[in-house]
Amino acid sequence: MFCFQCEQTAKGTGCTISGVCGKQPDVASLQDLLIHQLKGIGYLADSLRKIGIRDSEADIFTIEALFTTVTNVNFDSQAIIAVIKKGDTLKKRLSKLLIDSGADINNFPEAARFTIGSTETEMIAQGAEYGILSEQPNEDIRSLQQLLTYGLKGMAAYADHAYILGKTDDAIFAFFHEALSYLNNKEPAVDALVALVLKCGEINVRTMEILDEANTGRFGHPQPTQVSTAWKKGPAIIVSGHDLLDLEELLKQTEGKGVNVYTHGEMLPAHGYPQLKKYKHLAGHFGTAWQNQQKEFDNVPAVFLFTTNCIQKPRDSYFQNVFTTGLVGWPGVKHVKNHDFSEVINRAKELAGLPEKAGSTLTTGFGHNAVLGVADKVVEAVKSGNVKHFFLVGGCDGAKPGRNYYTEFVEKTPKDTIVLTLACGKFRFNHLDLGTIGQLPRLLDVGQCNDAYSAVKIAQALAGAFGCGINDLPLSLVLSWYEQKAVVILLSLLYLGIKNIRLGPSLPAFITPGILSFLVENFNIKPISTAEEDLDAILNSKVA
Repeated sequence: MFCFQCEQTAKGTGCTISGVCGKQPDVASLQDLLIHQLKGIGYLADSLRKIGIRDSEADIFTIEALFTTVTNVNFDSQAIIAVIKKGDTLKKRLSKLLIDSGADINNFPEAARFTIGSTETEMIAQGAEYGILSEQPNEDIRSLQQLLTYGLKGMAAYADHAYILGKTDDAIFAFFHEALSYLNNKEPAVDALVALVLKCGEINVRTMEILDEANTGRFGHPQPTQVSTAWKKGPAIIVSGHDLLDLEELLKQTEGKGVNVYTHGEMLPAHGYPQLKKYKHLAGHFGTAWQNQQKEFDNVPAVFLFTTNCIQKPRDSYFQNVFTTGLVGWPGVKHVKNHDFSEVINRAKELAGLPEKAGSTLTTGFGHNAVLGVADKVVEAVKSGNVKHFFLVGGCDGAKPGRNYYTEFVEKTPKDTIVLTLACGKFRFNHLDLGTIGQLPRLLDVGQCNDAYSAVKIAQALAGAFGCGINDLPLSLVLSWYEQKAVVILLSLLYLGIKNIRLGPSLPAFITPGILSFLVENFNIKPISTAEEDLDAILNSKVA
C-alpha cells in the first residue's frame, strides 16, 4: 500500500505497511481501485453530458463513493467491495449508453473499459496495480493530480451532506465528472491541472453555500449558545461526526424515552441550531476532538454513534456499544440503515448509563447570521481602535505532535484582538476564557469545518464595510489540517485569492517542493513556526 492523503502519514512521507489512521493494506488497495473506477465513471458521465444526457445515479454514486475514501470514514473491506460492485454495474450501463450514441469503446480510457476482479483477492491486486505511485512518473504532475483528487474527496463530503438534506446543484455534479475525466489523461498539462485545482476551490464555495442553505433552511440559523460538558445521570447516546439530519432523527426517536443525547467532536455546533436545541434531552457535549475518542470512550457505559468521519478502531471495552450509519464503516461494528435507531436506543437502555458528573461550559453558534447581525458593532470596534486584529484559527485536530502550537497561539493573542474558530481544531483552545471587547466575545465559534463558508461571508462583509479587499483587512488565517475536507477548504481560500495563510502542523506530504514553490509564489502560503514568532510577524509587519 501507499497512502499519503492525511497529515499524520507515516514519517511525513507515506503509509506503506498500514495506515496511521488504522487502514489496512487490503482496504487501501480497494480504495485505490474505487478511485480508478471513479475516473472511468467520470469520463463516461462527462462524455454523456456533452451530448445532453445527464445521469442522476452517476451523480450521487460519485459523491458517495468519493466520500467513502475520505480519511477515517470506512475501514470495512466488504462495504467497499459492495460499492465497487455497484460502480461496476453503473459503469457498464453508462458505457452502453455512450456506445449506443455512436462512441467507439476503443477510444475510452482504460479506467472506463476495465472489468473488476471476480474475487476479493483479485480486486485487492487490481487496486495495488492502480495505486498512487503507479501511473504518473513526474512528481509535480502527480502532486497536482493528488491535490485535485483530495479536493474532490473533501468536496464530495459537503455535497453529500447537502444532498441528504435535499439541496443539489447540477454544476457541482458536472465538475466532479469533468475533473475525474481529466485525471485519465496520461500526459496532462500543468496549466490545465492548476486550473482544475482552482476550479475545485470555486465549485466548493458553491457546495458549502448550498450546504449552508440546507442546514439553516432545515434547522434555522445558529444562535450563540452555551453548552454544558456535564454528565446527567441515565442512559446516554453520544453522537459523533457531522451529520445534523442523523442527530435530528435520533432526537425524534429518543424523545420521551428517558435517554439523553450528547454531541461529540464536530457535532458541538449542533447545539446552536434552533430546531435541534429545542429538544430538552440534547443534554450537552461529551469529550473533545476525534483523536481522543479511544481514551475518552474507554469503559464509558454509553452508546456511541458515528455519522461521518472520524472513527478510530474501537477498544474492546466499548466495541459492542458502537454503531455506524451513513457511509461510515468498521469491521464487526453494527451499521444502522434508513435512520432506524431502535437498536441504538435499546442498547443505551441496557447499559448502566452515565453517572452524574460536573463539567464546564463551551460556547458555539456564531455563524455568519449571528455575527453579521452585530456587524455595526464590529465595524465600530475596529474604527475606534478597540479591536486591532482578527484571527481565524481553525481546521482539523489530530494526534501528531505540534498541535499545541494552536493553544499557545490563541492564549498569546492580545486582548484587543478577536479569534474566530471552526472545525475540531477548536478543541485545542475553546475551553479558554478570552473575555470580551465591549459586548463582543473574543472567541467566536463559527461552527463545523464546512462552516468555513460562514467565515468567508463574515470576511467578505467586513471587507465591504471597510471598502477594501479581504487581504487588506486586519485578518490573519492560521489553519490546521488533517484530511481532505481541509484540503478543499484551502483550495476555496486560494480561489478567493486569500493570501498569507499559515498552515500546520506540517505541510502535506503530497505537495512537492515544486508545487509548494508555486503556492508560495502566488499565495504566500507559509508553514507555522512558533506562536511567538508568528504573532510578532503578523502584528508587527505589513504582511499578515
